[in-house]
Amino acid sequence: MNIQGQVAEGFEAVRDAFIRNFEVLGDRGAAVAVYRDGRRVVDLWAGTRDVDADAGAGVGAGAGVGVVPWTADTAQVIRSATKGVAAVVPLLLHQRGLLDLDAPVGAYWPEFKAGGKEGALVRDLLAHRAGVPALDVPLTPQQAADGLTGARAVAAQQAFWEPGTAHGYHAQTYSWLLSELVLRVTGASLGKWLAQEVTGPLGLDFWIGLPEAEAASGRVGRVGAVEPPESAGALRTRPRRNVSEAYADPQSLTRRAFAAITPLADENAPAYRAAELPASAGIGTARALAGLYAALLDDTEDGPRLFTPQTVALAGAELSAGPDRVLVVNTRFGPGHMLHSPASPMLSPASFGHPGRGGSLAFADPEAGIGFGYVTNALAKSVTADPRAQALIRALRTCL
Repeated sequence: MNIQGQVAEGFEAVRDAFIRNFEVLGDRGAAVAVYRDGRRVVDLWAGTRDVDADAGAGVGAGAGVGVVPWTADTAQVIRSATKGVAAVVPLLLHQRGLLDLDAPVGAYWPEFKAGGKEGALVRDLLAHRAGVPALDVPLTPQQAADGLTGARAVAAQQAFWEPGTAHGYHAQTYSWLLSELVLRVTGASLGKWLAQEVTGPLGLDFWIGLPEAEAASGRVGRVGAVEPPESAGALRTRPRRNVSEAYADPQSLTRRAFAAITPLADENAPAYRAAELPASAGIGTARALAGLYAALLDDTEDGPRLFTPQTVALAGAELSAGPDRVLVVNTRFGPGHMLHSPASPMLSPASFGHPGRGGSLAFADPEAGIGFGYVTNALAKSVTADPRAQALIRALRTCL
């Protein structure tokens, strides 16, 4: 097994779990990175960027001709793990005194005060309590990405419940809610603000809106292709029965929330990768994800820490907990991040971050000083607790 990269002494168990993910759990191309107290202690990658390649191709010495191996700088679409990165933006705006979490959303975005949403607070929007997880009329991929139609649609949408009284995962509408809020506060798109203020200064390979230069670089571009979890070739896991049943019902809020963009966007298409969709279309390396979450907590080799201790505490503060009207399980959210729970296990109850449907996961753990990132192209029918990411977390826990 030819695993690339390195691990610090004492973290060999993470490498062993990563190898097992390929040998037993079906990974094709993947990477994992871990920072502890600002220092990178795990940085591993293996497999292929080609989702149609044989599951083992590119991992061993005998990779076939035409197979593109996963390399140190291979980036990947991470789906909803993007939400956790995007949540850094409103928290930094709050830290700088530019965004009041207790203010009505309508104070920044007057058009949002419609359809029973007048009382929605900024913290409701961030914690999936805004009441608009779906749209009565789904958007086309072109409308979703145009920077205008999505915001207008969620502003006009009648709330499914009184904001602040319940929570339900805003799977796709979170893109337009958060994007428009940031635009109204800063005058810049979320993706551009993130690049200028966070990922650019830290030198992290992560984008919400893939630049043309990155899309065109390399033999086939540095971004690996993904396969949809609905495809026959996708890795099979056992989703919770009530979630899968709810998703199978076209009239359920679960299905409507995930289908707010229809027909399903092609995540490998250049137009989708270039779109600034902070709910689902972020692209980056495992190293960048781990480095970003590490930088929230400590000075790192990439640059100075981003969050004050007060903002770190705020990021992990529970705002939503209990039955989720969309995911149909008990979930926990802070102001933008998903929090550790049985439905979405991370390292410890102090962890905050976000999984991506299909496998990716990234989070910070303030108590352990950990920044963690895992990305994969062998997408599974998992929403919050992928077995490969969980195997890596269990291994990491033994190292601490």
